Amino acid sequence: MRFVIVGYGRVGSRTARILAEEGHDVVVVDNDTDRIERAGDDGFETRHGDGADEDVLVDADIGTADAIGAFTPDLNANFAACMVGTHHGCRTVLRIDEDYREDIYEKYAAEVDEIIYPERLGAAGAKTALLGGDFNVVADLAANLQLTVLEIREGSPAVGKRMSELDLPEAARIYAHGRAREPLTIPLPGTELAVGDEVAIVTEADRAADVRSSLLPAGARTSR
Repeated sequence: MRFVIVGYGRVGSRTARILAEEGHDVVVVDNDTDRIERAGDDGFETRHGDGADEDVLVDADIGTADAIGAFTPDLNANFAACMVGTHHGCRTVLRIDEDYREDIYEKYAAEVDEIIYPERLGAAGAKTALLGGDFNVVADLAANLQLTVLEIREGSPAVGKRMSELDLPEAARIYAHGRAREPLTIPLPGTELAVGDEVAIVTEADRAADVRSSLLPAGARTSR
């Protein structure tokens, strides 16, 4: 697969390296000369320019890319890059910081395929989102383990249940829990789940579908 990475800072550079290590083609776009030189030294194809500029992204062959990841600290620039990606038929992954208000989050979330929080997921989460994984999924923690962060939605069989009451596969373990878009923390067994909560679960990769069945509404369990 081919990916355009806008921004070669901490998140962009690590994401690009993970993708390259897995055999994917990556082109890096950045308007900072030093970062572009570093990306070139790291072996990446590069384009020097503003990732929000369609001409720059066209020069980076956005038309042949499978996805674009916009990972600069500038939310407006990231969003503009994603809109160019949408126009050219790309999957779009937008970096957003966690301190934005809920209405801002919802505005941007409605227009892109995935939103990633570097503070929460880092490059592994961004890589998985680019590859088409579910929101907040971190893969490749180990050869056969997967950390899946799922939102508890309306209609989920988990709503109203305590952590200790969840019917999960035997090999699955609850890693963390958070209320709607709050930081994830270690949960207590008596914590009761509500709509909008997120739970992080470590499981064997081949049991991930069973975890989804335990936590998602029936109509969402087979999506993507």
